[in-house]
Amino acid sequence: MSSMAIGGAFPASSGVRGQQLRFSDPCNLAEMDDAQVMLRVRDGDDAAFNYLVQRYRRAMISFMFRMVHNAAIAEELSQEVFLRVYRSRASYSADAKFTTWLYRIATNLAVNHARDNKHERPEEKTSLDETDEETGLSMDLADGRPNIEQEILRRERLRAIRKHVEALPERQRMAVMMHKYQELDYRQIAEVLHLSESATKSLLFRAYETLRESLKDFV
Repeated sequence: MSSMAIGGAFPASSGVRGQQLRFSDPCNLAEMDDAQVMLRVRDGDDAAFNYLVQRYRRAMISFMFRMVHNAAIAEELSQEVFLRVYRSRASYSADAKFTTWLYRIATNLAVNHARDNKHERPEEKTSLDETDEETGLSMDLADGRPNIEQEILRRERLRAIRKHVEALPERQRMAVMMHKYQELDYRQIAEVLHLSESATKSLLFRAYETLRESLKDFV
């Protein structure tokens, strides 16, 4: 895989060196929506691409980490996502939200990786119940400093949630990840998974009902 500095540089093999590129003012980019910024990337704007990488870098690593449970692989896959975004820039259309397009690329990449490496043992696990650094969402216990008994119960609950979320069918698990942790709405998730909005709501309903039933002793 071609290397890319996830901090914001173009891929070394992207073929943009030597081309005449425009450089946007970051302040001006911040006033645009993401689709407009991506259209600037499509037109060869170096700063616009770097802006999107910086804007979504942490969210993408977080999303991939929750999918593969391995920090090094999560960062590598995140770099590959942005590399594919850049390589696909000429075909980008602003018909859908940029985040929908981005997470479609990320989801496809995560699914392919999982299928190709399903027998590998992950190096480290992450709790699916911890507070997400991007969204601030959590399924954790009530706020407050827990005593020893509460801490034991909390840890048991975290293990149970992780186990049961990972046991969901692949499409349900992807939908829960995007809905719960990345705050994508039903329409965006539907577009990523190539489903209707009503089918997406039904998919999430079944997933959450399964989790509620599986975790009823912890609620």
